[in-house]
Amino acid sequence: MITGLDHVVALVSNIAAARAAYQTLLARAPAWQNSGEGADRVLFTLDNMTLELMAPSGFSVTADRMRALLDDHEGVLASLCFRVADIGKMHRRLDRVALKPEPVAEIESRDEESGAVLHWKRTRTATELTRGVRMFFLELAGQRPISAVTDVGPIEGLDHVVVATEDSERAAALYGARLGLDMALDRSHHDWGQLMFFRCGDLIVEVVRRPVADGDLSHDRLFGLSWRVADIEATRARLIAAGVGVSEVRNGRKPGTRVMTVRSRTCGIQTILLERTPKPAD
Repeated sequence: MITGLDHVVALVSNIAAARAAYQTLLARAPAWQNSGEGADRVLFTLDNMTLELMAPSGFSVTADRMRALLDDHEGVLASLCFRVADIGKMHRRLDRVALKPEPVAEIESRDEESGAVLHWKRTRTATELTRGVRMFFLELAGQRPISAVTDVGPIEGLDHVVVATEDSERAAALYGARLGLDMALDRSHHDWGQLMFFRCGDLIVEVVRRPVADGDLSHDRLFGLSWRVADIEATRARLIAAGVGVSEVRNGRKPGTRVMTVRSRTCGIQTILLERTPKPAD
């Protein structure tokens, strides 16, 4: 019933600084901006999903909750928001698999720049039942505008979102059996632990288990983002010219990929850029 990952929410402490940082990283202009209900929001919409930056604004229960989640960090990944074709059917499924969905709500958002309006229907599950990861499910009434490209070597879309777990069996049951995502890979290695890939539209929810002493077996956490680029060398050159710290390009763990780490101006969010190398001709 899930058709894709609609958006990822990142809480940030300073909305203006975060907007500037991600406009540089993505080489894209914001597609949507608004304020209200204790938060300022800036959205970047790429080919396959949206990144929503959200910062607390003013003094309210909602704003104070966001400040508590930030806990003096520059930014943290806060929520996964899945897109569904039929919110009513998704709500019934979530109820049947005991994830305690909230009643479906109808939401409206107005872009402060253009005045355009978007509508969607949304529910969310009980966070204690999704292993500490906040999850929303929404049915959009229309499409968001795509963020305009502002420079060379732009980010095309999200390749995968990384979830860290200490209990791979229960995490697999959540994302596979209960949410219905297709497991595409389950692989272990003594150097980097266990990797599980779950297909979600044309991107991957990657669940990673790297055992640590006294780890939390009952709570997972959103760990990082891997963005897809067409030409990693061009993107690297652009980011270096903009003063962004990046690593050397290296081969990825997945055959046929090259990756690099972004070390600054990501609001503290673990960030990798990934290029899929062309397959050799037969």
